[in-house]
Amino acid sequence: MAPTTETQEAYPMKGGDGLTSYSQNSTYQRGVIDAAKDVIVRAVEEKLDLTNPNINSCTSFRIADYGCSTGPNTFFGMQNVVDAVELKYHSIQQSPPEFQVFFNDHVDNDFNILFKSIPPSGQYFAAGVPGSFYQRVLPKASVHFAHCSYALHWISKVPKEIQDKTSPAWNKGKIHYTGVGKHVTKAYFVQFQKDMDIFLKSRAEELVRGGLMVLLLPGLPKGETLFSKTGAGMLHALLGASLMDLAKTGAIDEDKVDSFNLPQYHPSAEDLEMVIEMNNCFSIESFGTLDHPMRHLPFDVKRTSAQVRAIMEAIVTDHFGSEILDQLFEIYAKKLTENYLVFEKEIRKDCDMFLVLKRKSY
Repeated sequence: MAPTTETQEAYPMKGGDGLTSYSQNSTYQRGVIDAAKDVIVRAVEEKLDLTNPNINSCTSFRIADYGCSTGPNTFFGMQNVVDAVELKYHSIQQSPPEFQVFFNDHVDNDFNILFKSIPPSGQYFAAGVPGSFYQRVLPKASVHFAHCSYALHWISKVPKEIQDKTSPAWNKGKIHYTGVGKHVTKAYFVQFQKDMDIFLKSRAEELVRGGLMVLLLPGLPKGETLFSKTGAGMLHALLGASLMDLAKTGAIDEDKVDSFNLPQYHPSAEDLEMVIEMNNCFSIESFGTLDHPMRHLPFDVKRTSAQVRAIMEAIVTDHFGSEILDQLFEIYAKKLTENYLVFEKEIRKDCDMFLVLKRKSY
């Protein structure tokens, strides 16, 4: 039996394939995967050692996507990895082994829709692996290449201090660490640090020595210390303001808003480097920022509102019920429109980071 940790909070993306589903409203996340294709090709070409006995003796090359979500995005990411590894084998005049890909996410993830959209190419054997990636989910030394895209900014739970009215970190009137005091931000960082250490230790057990892991996640731009000044931070702040507007109409209790917080942390490069170095299971082979194609497009209110709803609907419904969803996101879209010029400028500064890590050999 695989080791487990305490129960994790789980708020999967909106399932199904309807108009408001994550499958239909995750073009930004698809753009991250597209932007990272060259990163994966270079990582495999330069850092994957096919003479490593943990790799060259394998009859199947095993890849895992942690936090795969639902819809087709994960398949594009996995195809990038398979193509890069095949190219590497062909470059040394060797036939690649068979491929097996593990698709991991919370048990409430819509795996049905996920596997309905699996490509028919038959280039790899696919398996679903339910469970939080803040624990072991696969056998020891069973993975050669790990991948995690736009999932690690979701921490395992909301820090308990920010829900405690007696704590200096109590986050009254806010739903995140945007425009708040240092105690709230510190509580979020401490939880991220704990979760990231568990994630790295779990992956270190699952990866073969010398195996690679590529992480893609949103973070703070270089030189920026306040999440509230980023486009993503403003999106969160406006969602909180929209909930407070609903509270003023009596549609929901203000106390309910006070007790609602998003379990997300967007790290800086320094945060990530510190946690990885302290963990000491992986070496950082490459680290940088992605040139996301949508950064160069005009800010789209309708698309942004739909994407935020597809991401946040489950967590909002769990806390407030589904009855408020349409009204909430009508208010939210209006606030996005009112702040269009600010977003058009500030969201360009947002940062999507990539890290290429190698499992240490000791």
